[in-house]
Amino acid sequence: MTDDAAPGEPIAAEPAARVRASFARQSLMTSFGATITALAPGRCEITAPILPHARQQHDVGHAGLTFALGDSAAGYAALSLMPEGAEVMTTEMKINLLAPAAGDRLIATGRVVKTGRRLSVVTAEVVAVTDRAQGGTGRRLIAILQGTMIPLSAG
Repeated sequence: MTDDAAPGEPIAAEPAARVRASFARQSLMTSFGATITALAPGRCEITAPILPHARQQHDVGHAGLTFALGDSAAGYAALSLMPEGAEVMTTEMKINLLAPAAGDRLIATGRVVKTGRRLSVVTAEVVAVTDRAQGGTGRRLIAILQGTMIPLSAG
C-alpha cells in the first residue's frame, strides 16, 4: 500500500494519460506485445504474451522478458504518483526468479511501497498464465522484484 492512495482509488486523468504516453514510447514493450491492463494510484499491471522471439532455449519466457515487464510495471506504478512534468527511471532493481516462465502470457503487477520526494521504493510480482481452455493450470508466480525509482524532469 502506498502512503498517498487508498487501494482501489481511481487514477486521475492527467497521471493516467502521462503513464500511457510514456509507456507508448517504450519500443521494447512494443516488441514484446505488452499492454497496460490495469492502472491505479501507485499500482500498474502490464500483460504480454510469451512470443517466440522472447523465449529462451528451454522454450519458456526469457528472464529478460520477466525482468523488463516487472521493472516497467513498478516504474509506472511510481510514475502514477509523481507530479505533472515528471518522468521516472530505475536506480536499482533486484529480481528473484521463482519458477520458469512457462505459459501463454505474463502479467506483471507493480506497486509503490513507499514514495518520497527523491526516491520511490517499488515492488512487482510476475505471474505466468496458461489459458485453461488449452488445458492449462491457470496462474503461477514466477518472479518478485524490488527496487528504487527516481523522478526526472520530462523533456
